[in-house]
Amino acid sequence: MDLIERVKNICLTPHTEWPVIAAENAPAANLITGYVLPLAAVGAVAGFIGGSLIGQTLPFIGTYRTPIAAGLGLAVFSVVAALIGVVLISLIINALAPTFAAQKDSAQALKLAVYSFTPAWVAGVFQILPMLGILALLGALYGLYLLYLGIPRLMKCPQDKAVSYTVVVVVCAVVISVVLGAVGGTIAGTGFARSGAMGGAPSASNVIVDTDSALGRLKEGLEESARKAEAAEKAGDTAGQVAAGLEGLGTLFGGGKRVDPLDIDLLKPFVPETFAGLQRTSSNAEKSGMGVIMVSKAEATYGEGAAQQVTLEITDTGGVSGLMGLASWMGVQEERENDDGYERTQTVDGRMTHVKSSKRGEDEFAVVVGERFMVNARSRALDVDALRTAVSRLDLGKLESLAKSGVDKP
Repeated sequence: MDLIERVKNICLTPHTEWPVIAAENAPAANLITGYVLPLAAVGAVAGFIGGSLIGQTLPFIGTYRTPIAAGLGLAVFSVVAALIGVVLISLIINALAPTFAAQKDSAQALKLAVYSFTPAWVAGVFQILPMLGILALLGALYGLYLLYLGIPRLMKCPQDKAVSYTVVVVVCAVVISVVLGAVGGTIAGTGFARSGAMGGAPSASNVIVDTDSALGRLKEGLEESARKAEAAEKAGDTAGQVAAGLEGLGTLFGGGKRVDPLDIDLLKPFVPETFAGLQRTSSNAEKSGMGVIMVSKAEATYGEGAAQQVTLEITDTGGVSGLMGLASWMGVQEERENDDGYERTQTVDGRMTHVKSSKRGEDEFAVVVGERFMVNARSRALDVDALRTAVSRLDLGKLESLAKSGVDKP
């Protein structure tokens, strides 16, 4: 069946189309290259035209347009994100199947994820006019309904468990969208581009998940949260279902585990009295967040006068440390240079680093330690090399040894 016919049928007659899809033997590569890529590209191109060429008019501000380079980078990433999102959702659908008395089948899970996204990708064309963006949201909501209809037919889930199964998958999809959206926002702001992003897409049918990997821990945590939600539902315990759902969100942001960030008294010693040869002049520490999604930070300023100051920040991403793991898994990289300076994101000695040098503004060096702690130094007085040297003299090994602190597998 050609692409246009499939799009029309799954959107207009899903009750009869899902059984047809369930009976098909569709290779993962064909689904990705022949269906996901062209449909995701529609929204990407429309978003680029609407954001960078047409622009959005804001009251009292005027028309804002995303810079062409950033718009192109965001368009490419949106296609890559579509591929990543489909694969992740299919893995989650398959992993959760036994929890809801369904049958695990990676091929069927991939088809379910792919075709459920159809309305969102088709509605993405409305991004060509930013004011019509709400229609793209309606397309995504209709996709949730398609998912609900498809779960019993493709995953052999009992009808009475289809709602619970759908809700858990939707929660996962929302969180994945938020994470990918955050990365996309970074791209729009800095021009990030994943190295080799279009070099090939993973498929759910050939992905082997290491149980000790970030994705493996995520799957394990989701399964446990789903089991708790299912038990609470059977017991008629509404509060228990809510608690399990919140726990699941914490698990998702934590990368398959719940992580309570370090207390500020443990974090403050990593902000020394002197840094880069300068005396500390002010400091601050805080721990904040909501529920199981908490972070803590200690920061200090060194030197006198704005032009001579150096700022050091140590952030324990704690409850959202899964974002760091996702960034590492994705292999996020970036390198760009212009008349004003340069900016690079890469992995050095197993740690993700980010450097920024500007002729008109402050330089910056940041490194992720233990896929959890972000160490960031910036200054108008010191260059990138001096900041990197100063950061290397901190006790990063001791900080990394605390990466497992506060970790509680659900």
